[in-house]
Amino acid sequence: MIPAMPATAATSSRQVSGTALRFGRVVAMGAVAVLILVAGVWGSWRTAPYVMLTKGRERGTVEVTRCGGQTCTGPFTPLVQGSPGRARVVIEKTAAVRKGRSYSVVVMPGGDEVVRSGPAGVLYAWVPLGGALLLASVVVAGGLRRTRLAWVMAGSGVALLTAAFVTM
Repeated sequence: MIPAMPATAATSSRQVSGTALRFGRVVAMGAVAVLILVAGVWGSWRTAPYVMLTKGRERGTVEVTRCGGQTCTGPFTPLVQGSPGRARVVIEKTAAVRKGRSYSVVVMPGGDEVVRSGPAGVLYAWVPLGGALLLASVVVAGGLRRTRLAWVMAGSGVALLTAAFVTM
């Protein structure tokens, strides 16, 4: 027959295993939340530096003349006198880009692709981060049980997405 463990030893081992499980949950959910946020910044960083740091970049306007499936094209008129214009540049087709309208843009290096500049361009560049904030807030609230932080993250994401929608 196996001798019974004292009650204090059994309680102590349950407390240790419960603490280890809580620690593991916090670490795993924290890693998932950080991964989501890093992916949001990574997705935003494709165009954000060109829109935010415009000094020394080719800036101007594009008048959209044609739109296809996912892109629109038109002539580029530079802001700086003496800079060469371009007969055709490509801008991503979004809900805010329409044929016949002009947009302030920045030319991406090494090609004929342009991105919107100004407040609308900056906010649109950070839309992936807004979505990541919303998604990570669910992980923070449910997995980390940090509801205040989750509400702040969700509010920030909603504010960013709403501002981008309004300025477009």
